[in-house]
Amino acid sequence: MGKKRTIYFNDARHYYLFVFEPPMTMEDAWLPVDEVSGTGIDTFVYGASRVDGLFYPSKAGTQFKHGEHGVDSPGFKQNAYWRLWHNMKSLEDRGLDVLQVLIDRAHEKGMDFFSSLRLSEYTTMDPAYRTRDGGGGWAHKEVRDYQLNVLREMAVDYNTEGVELDFAAGPGGSPPMFPDSDTAQKNMSNMTEWVASVGEMVHGRTGSPGEVGARVYPTEKMNLESGFDVKQWLKDGSVDFVVPMLYGHMLIDTGSDISWLVNAANESSASVYAILQPHYTDDNSGRRSGRGHATTEMLRAAATAYLDQGADGTYAWFLPWPVKESGRSILSEMADRDRMVEGDKHYVASRATEISKRVGLETDLPIEIEATDVGTQYEVRLYVSDDIVEKSDRIQQVTLRLFINDVVSEDKFTFTLNGSSLADESVRRYSDEDRAPYWGQWLEFDLKQVHPQKGWNTLTVVLDGRPTDLISSVVVEDVELIIKYGHYPAKLDYSP
Repeated sequence: MGKKRTIYFNDARHYYLFVFEPPMTMEDAWLPVDEVSGTGIDTFVYGASRVDGLFYPSKAGTQFKHGEHGVDSPGFKQNAYWRLWHNMKSLEDRGLDVLQVLIDRAHEKGMDFFSSLRLSEYTTMDPAYRTRDGGGGWAHKEVRDYQLNVLREMAVDYNTEGVELDFAAGPGGSPPMFPDSDTAQKNMSNMTEWVASVGEMVHGRTGSPGEVGARVYPTEKMNLESGFDVKQWLKDGSVDFVVPMLYGHMLIDTGSDISWLVNAANESSASVYAILQPHYTDDNSGRRSGRGHATTEMLRAAATAYLDQGADGTYAWFLPWPVKESGRSILSEMADRDRMVEGDKHYVASRATEISKRVGLETDLPIEIEATDVGTQYEVRLYVSDDIVEKSDRIQQVTLRLFINDVVSEDKFTFTLNGSSLADESVRRYSDEDRAPYWGQWLEFDLKQVHPQKGWNTLTVVLDGRPTDLISSVVVEDVELIIKYGHYPAKLDYSP
């Protein structure tokens, strides 16, 4: 059984050192912790690095200075970088270390504190080591030793509860750790030994032992291809918790199967913390452009789905800033599963982004169906934590909706949910596209006879026919399930 935690992550930049005008006040310096204190968050994680430096006055590594323009740049070419540097320095001028300020504030507010290190960049080392410059990256022992020293500083010189190893920052936020898959495979044992050395150092530090967490890729295949034998790390006891994720692929979903990681962690008494991605839409996703944050109902659905799969806790980040009351509310709920059970939920199937496609992460959506592809079954999976039968006296409405591009009324489809036809369920069609209402439509089913089951659900889509003179494909972009609760029975027929 793993340790229960409810985690919030701040990357030190977008909602912290980038935004405040120097000199930094103590109220500004404390804000990342203060804005989530008094909620269910019991663990705060500080993203202490990027590809161009560390966001504290490190002695073991290189402190950020001129960002991506290099330490020898004559000046800052972006206001965010100017603010970042001068905010850190304004604290140092008063004898304050931004990392220690946050650690002390987290402890004052009753939270554990972890420093998170992106592993795939090491600013002042010989450029010949860097994968982006043609080097071998982590195949070089010098790189592994360098990052071990930075982690030693974070875990030993500062009174953190531990460190988080960020293996999942590339390719969305960092270069790859190895130049290619062959090099990664050849160095898998080196990576396993290195992670073990981190575990030994952090677990064996003077005083109370620390903990080691790891951000890893969402699938076992992706990790192994990258040289990361995560199951072996867990088996060896080198890491205490894992967070499956892909940086930059930030779309909320309840269609990711984390069972491979949960099972491995359970065998080692380690923990799995499921990340709640913050966006419903963003610039990397499908038909919609622009960023739209996930709603409370979406975050609640994702949290309960992953907890139901066996996750030991949830891990949130990048909520709308400053964190508003709606954000604080869901952060409070995250620590209380019972409170979330009868809350409205909005489940969203996994959808592709430019980053997920680039690295080969499989998602159920989108599904492109050629006009001539008649009779083929396509499946979309959703994990649902609600027990519709057991809660039938409290559930007011269950709605399944799909967005389909290029659809027309003469198209013929067969939809089934867990093998049961939706032909007798009422369906509403509409468009929410302001700029191009003709482009696609939502098909919204009011489920009164066929209901989703607790656990994994499979929606099957079959194109039965399309007008002979319309030769374009139809594309299923979105599949969502919305469950609304109330205090009074709705008298709906949810008998099995």
